[in-house]
Parts: sequence; C-alpha cells; structure tokens
Amino acid sequence: MQMNEKLLQYIWQYQLFNKTDIQTSDHQPLQIIQPGIHNKNQGPDFLESRIKLNNTLWVGSIEIHINSVDWELHKHSDDVHYNNVILHVVWNLDDSIHFPFPTLCLKPLVPKMLLSKYNQIHQLSTFIHCEKNVHQVETIIWEKWKERLVVERLESKSLLMYDLLKKANGNWEEMSYWVLAKCMGGKINGEAFEQTAMSLPLNILVRHKESLFQLEALLFGQAGLLTPDHREEYPKQLLKEYLYLKKKYNLRQPKILIHFLRMRPANFPTIRLAQLAYFFHHQDKILSKIISIDNAHSLMDLFTMQTSEYWNTHYRFNEKSTFLNKVTGAQQVNLLLINVGVNLLFAYGNYHQFEQLKSTAIDWLSQVCSEKNEITNGFMQLGVSHKSAFDSQAFVQLKTKFCVEKKCLECAVGNAIFRKDIVLTSDPVVNNGNVHIGM
Repeated sequence: MQMNEKLLQYIWQYQLFNKTDIQTSDHQPLQIIQPGIHNKNQGPDFLESRIKLNNTLWVGSIEIHINSVDWELHKHSDDVHYNNVILHVVWNLDDSIHFPFPTLCLKPLVPKMLLSKYNQIHQLSTFIHCEKNVHQVETIIWEKWKERLVVERLESKSLLMYDLLKKANGNWEEMSYWVLAKCMGGKINGEAFEQTAMSLPLNILVRHKESLFQLEALLFGQAGLLTPDHREEYPKQLLKEYLYLKKKYNLRQPKILIHFLRMRPANFPTIRLAQLAYFFHHQDKILSKIISIDNAHSLMDLFTMQTSEYWNTHYRFNEKSTFLNKVTGAQQVNLLLINVGVNLLFAYGNYHQFEQLKSTAIDWLSQVCSEKNEITNGFMQLGVSHKSAFDSQAFVQLKTKFCVEKKCLECAVGNAIFRKDIVLTSDPVVNNGNVHIGM
C-alpha cells in the first residue's frame, strides 16, 4: 500500500510496531522511552520525546517523514523550530542521506496486518469505511466516544451561535429568536426565515404579542408572502395591516425567496410562519424560558405550536383545504428541542461557564427520541443502536466530521479496529545511563 504521513504519525504515536532490538540506520541500538506529544502546530511532529541511544538518554523532538529526503525538501535545516530534533523517523530510507541526528526506518517493523486493515477500510465505498468491523468494538469504547462526539457537536454549534450573538449586539434573546426562526424554516427555507427574523426586531414582535393577527401580518409581510393579488379577505387584511406597520417601524423587506417545492403541506412555509406567530403570541422571551425549564417534557410543550383559525382550513393563501388543526408534529417538536432548546442552553452555559446548564442540555438529549434521517438510518442498518437524540447527535457528528473526512485514525472506533489483534513484541528493558537534551 501507499503510506501517508498521517498514518505514519499515528503508528508512531501509538507505537504500533515491533520495538524489540530496534536499531537506527547506522546500526545503533535504540530504545523509545516516550514517543512524545503530538504537535499540531508549527515545528516537529512530536515534542518532549525521550529515547535511549546506546547508553545515553536523549530528550527533544522527533520528526516524521515518508522519505528521508523530505527533510531537505521541506527545508527543515533552515528552520530554528527543528534545532532540537533528536530522531528522524521515516518509512523509506535513503542511506546516501546523512543527518546530525539518528534515523529510524519503520517500514520493516510495522505489522502487515495493520497496513492491510487500513488499506481495506479506505478502499471500501460504503456508508462508513469500517462497517464490516464496527461490531468488533467494545460497548464501553462506543459509549465514551459518543459522549465526546456529542460535546464536540454542541461546542461547534455554540461557536456558530456566538457569531450570531455578535450580530445581535450581545442580545441573547434576539439571537435566540433568529435561531428559532431558522429552525422553523427547515433545510429549504431556513436561511430565508433567518433573514426575515433579522429584518424584524424582536422588540417589535413583543409590542404586538397580544394580537396574533398583527404578528402574522409582520411575519408574512417581511417574508414577502403578502401581495396585492390575494383573492380572500383575510390575506387582504393582513397586507393592509402590514403596510401600516411597515411604514410605522420603517421596516426593510429582505430580498429572499420562499420555496414550497419538495415538501409536505404540513411543512409549508406559510404554516411554519403562522406557528411562529402563534409562539410569540404566547411567549416574549425564548432563552429565559428555556433556562427556567427543568425537564425535556416541558420543553416539548414550549415548542408545541398552533396557528390562527384561518390556517385550519388552508395550507396556502387563497387555497381552501379540509379542516385540520395545524399543530407542530412530534418530529418537528423534536428538531426544535434539539436544534433550539438544547443548543441554546448549552451555548449559554458554555459562554458563561455554567456547567450545570451544559449538563442539563446533554441530559435533555437523552430524554428525547432519536432523530430519523439518512445518517441515523445508515447506522441502524448496520445494527448500531441509537435510542435517543444523544445517540443520533453523536452519529451525525461521527459521520460528518470523521467518516466523510476519512479521519479514521482520529476516531476512537477506528483506533480500536486498527489496533485489534495487532501483536507487538514487548519493550526492551531500559538501562540507566547519561542524559542529553536535543539542541
């Protein structure tokens, strides 16, 4: 197989090679005391490494390359960051190249089974690369890894919210309103709903919270769904009210497109905006309400929204339909709980270092049903169980940030698979000796 530097660094970091009676390229006996700390910044690949050469202990950095000549090609000799390198670890050795430090060639020391596993997994074109081996991984490894994946996902979502918070001039409630609006818009209209919310300040909605009619006028108007060609009386009245409020508050309508295609009628943007109006008819603060809730069930109640009477017999303006009370369905409530309630609570707790709020957010995920999407279905078909949103959020993070990007070596599951059944000879005994520091 074709070796790559990331895999070679992984092999060195976890010492996945035979370390019995190893020698440098100039036949000096070598013992590895400490492989070092993996450095992901500028400089050598591993820092604070410790090796014993003959009877002398060396402390310094270690550089990893596929070929010996890469040292010169990367111009490390001219870089002061590499002045304390004590060992050069390579895959392909060129005996004609000499350095002021020893070189170790790993190629003859690495088990063929490990390389075979890596090659086999990365050549597969499947849902995930390791799906044939995934059941070999112990449950405890899965559980610990899912905990880390969930936290990573929540932290990454928090960073996105902090960017929005800056745009909201530090107003958490305003930012929360934008997050809720975007989630109500879904994948197709999420950006348009967010722009609509950003163009319509929360304090204006709060001023009119007693009138569901005015809230609908403001939201539908800013979304560009109120036009002079409406035939029914209700949308005509909404347009009249909107034009008045638009002038009163000097509102600027965003240039957006609202889409109705490729979605179920229950998810039409008209229904979602009507439900959003209903939400603010009963609530004026989002984040404060979320923080005050102590269980996921109450959070579900918060995100259970209805509409005005007009929408019980309509999905779109001017098109009458059979009577149906348009209440947010269980799946939509689930998505709101995860993407709005949990994410906002965790972001706020993380921002202010309130560990209890972060723990509560994670706990809520465990109380909510697992999401149903392409990723969760893929893991389900592999027999990897997911009982709650905690599991499904972990799997989404795993698939999108590790599997898709082929970061198998950085994944606890991939790590366990690669190392399983790899037999390595035990380390040689370390003798006492002198100590030298790489300079």
